[in-house]
Amino acid sequence: MSSDPDKLISKADKLTKLSLTRWSADWKGASVLYEEAAIAYRLSKKYEKAKEAFEKASKGQEMLSSPWDAAKHMESAATMAKELGNWSEVADFYRRASELYIECGRSQPASDALAKAARAVEDAVPEEAVKLYTDACETLEEDGKEQMAFDLYRAAASVYLKLEKYTDAATVLLRLALAADKCNATHSQCKAYLSAVIVYLYAHDFQQAEKCHNDCCQIEAFLNSDQNRCANKLLSAYAEGDVEEIKRVAQSSTISNLDHVIIRLARKLPTGDVSSLKSAAPEEEPLDEDDLT
Repeated sequence: MSSDPDKLISKADKLTKLSLTRWSADWKGASVLYEEAAIAYRLSKKYEKAKEAFEKASKGQEMLSSPWDAAKHMESAATMAKELGNWSEVADFYRRASELYIECGRSQPASDALAKAARAVEDAVPEEAVKLYTDACETLEEDGKEQMAFDLYRAAASVYLKLEKYTDAATVLLRLALAADKCNATHSQCKAYLSAVIVYLYAHDFQQAEKCHNDCCQIEAFLNSDQNRCANKLLSAYAEGDVEEIKRVAQSSTISNLDHVIIRLARKLPTGDVSSLKSAAPEEEPLDEDDLT
């Protein structure tokens, strides 16, 4: 058989076209030829042609009702698009691969394909990366595999922080906490809540940090945790305008056990003037010992 990939593609194309002498397409024979051509193109670094050949090989496997093999070829097409720096195709091909894995009833490789896409496009198109990470999380959650989504949520939060979209980052961390709650991963849940509070403080949104903390305190597991005690100390230091105490708490072991990206934020606190918070805080009324109602 010819090892010239151009000839292999030409022969494969003929096998898929109907004519007076060919009444049905030979997708099985064509798929083998497309795959051989794709590998040959890839070895000779002809990435554009390799990408197109892997696409055709994927289509062939679909026609043969083999979504698993079709997905594998689609992932290979995505890696070729990555070599070419064609980020929209990288995302599209990995998304298609993910859909094909779902057809096989395989949520883990479906999520993995989306995560690979996210990592590939993260530097070039971070907004698209965040969507891909989020979709990867949802793919796992729909199959009851929340625990496998933790790192993906952290990755999405990290991208949002690079984009300085602090509210979105905090929202993702709260979604991580919810996923952790569903699989009784209390430690991860509490760390995510504290991380969200730190993100709001870094954005110098004290009110939102307080609101977030109050909401988290509705969860009993968090209420009795080291992470809650740490959040309380931070917020108290902010309310008192005590910069030194904020810096001291930011160096605590509880914060040192968070993700690196959150630790870096905490060590930069406070990011704005906290003396105004002290003057804005309502003064407590003196206790009237005669009125104990």
